[in-house]
Amino acid sequence: MNRRSFIQSFGLITGCAFITLKSSAFDNLKRNKTISGKVSSGKKGIANVAVSDGFSVVLTDSSGNYSITPHERASSIFMSTPSGYEFKTDYNVARQYEKLGSKNEYDFVLQPLKVKDDKHTFIIWADPQVKNKKDVAQMMNTTVPDVQQLIASFPKDTLVHGIGVGDLVWDDLTLFKNYNEAVSQMNIPFFQALGNHDMDYRMGGDETSDKTFKEMYGPTYYSFNRGQAHYVVLDDVRYLGNEREYDGFITEDQLNWLEKDLKQVSKDSLLIINLHIPVYNQVKNNTDFYALLKEYDNVHIMSGHTHVNANNISNGIFEHNHGAVCGAWWTGPICGDGTPRGYGVYNVEGNQLKWYYKATGEDRNEQMRLYVDKLTDQMRLIVNVWNWDPQWTVSYYLDGETLGLMEHQLGLDPMAIELYKGPELPNPRKFVEPNQTDHLFVAHFKPSVKRVRVVVKDRFGTEYKKEITV
Repeated sequence: MNRRSFIQSFGLITGCAFITLKSSAFDNLKRNKTISGKVSSGKKGIANVAVSDGFSVVLTDSSGNYSITPHERASSIFMSTPSGYEFKTDYNVARQYEKLGSKNEYDFVLQPLKVKDDKHTFIIWADPQVKNKKDVAQMMNTTVPDVQQLIASFPKDTLVHGIGVGDLVWDDLTLFKNYNEAVSQMNIPFFQALGNHDMDYRMGGDETSDKTFKEMYGPTYYSFNRGQAHYVVLDDVRYLGNEREYDGFITEDQLNWLEKDLKQVSKDSLLIINLHIPVYNQVKNNTDFYALLKEYDNVHIMSGHTHVNANNISNGIFEHNHGAVCGAWWTGPICGDGTPRGYGVYNVEGNQLKWYYKATGEDRNEQMRLYVDKLTDQMRLIVNVWNWDPQWTVSYYLDGETLGLMEHQLGLDPMAIELYKGPELPNPRKFVEPNQTDHLFVAHFKPSVKRVRVVVKDRFGTEYKKEITV
């Protein structure tokens, strides 16, 4: 589909959503207190599918039927798409919900997958954050083709979906249509989480800040399933009512809903929670959130927001805080910590998860950058291993001789200093500065050394090697 017809078609969808939203108060007067519906595939109803209004959760019966009494603040009905079925989408944008209107029945018709979904792949896009047409052009000309090429390299019939973990745009919400065009061209189902730059400001408080996002993408928190993995998307951005003022917080409504949602989920499932602001160090009520997850041993959180890449394990939960699709706000090839522009790639097999970071425009084996500089009487080797976590090892060799593990160090990436440090860099977004990172490794050696080799092994035993001549 060409760009013009895509945008026009999506404009029609958005317009219909807006009309529905405006007329909902009138529609509610005509709707019964309790609504019902059916989840089916062909002529067969699907049992035990979770259906929710964002406040309560009910399961379909053996015939696929459900009934629910929507909360007075509910604006939609959504299902948690069950394993074994295709995701419902519009132009690849996930749409497993129906907006509440005057109807008393809301049905969901699903198509069975043609292959088993115990094995599947998903990608995490954090912070595409386009602000203008130049940013959009960079996204469409670099990241989108990179994803297309990556997907084309997978074995035939590989199941792939994507999740955007917020800041899809940069305050200009009319650019949602350009983000949607990117999703359309990647040609995989994509789910969305709300970021602080995806909100409506100056309309009131937190309760109105997601108005446009909901018109375009539906509920800001929901769940779905694929294979033995249960996915949850949450909104952890709380708008405080003043110009662009917000904090990291998961509302009581969401926590209550999450508790009900998880009651339907096996304790040995792989639980993947997606949101924008990192939980471990920026969500104020993360203790309450972690308490809901204590019975699950296999939990991974996917976050963005920081424009750096960091891995953290708190309360037995692995949080992947992703480097940004836009890098340092589309001003250079790397984020402020030296992580390349890129996105996370995750492979699910049963209830096990493996992953790597995919640098835009680079081979998937590109997992580190080497620097050598001269000090007074010795040479210094710095290695940035951007997806490092404590189960990785970083070893080095000098002229073929093994020297063991490199020293782990907190510091600034040399390329980030060169590109971003100082009041005049980078152009045009001079606010960008280098970020301290804990995925740097350092060693010193004599000037007589001619060849330096680094071998990095990740937690899955995969080795990445790089060699330079001094």
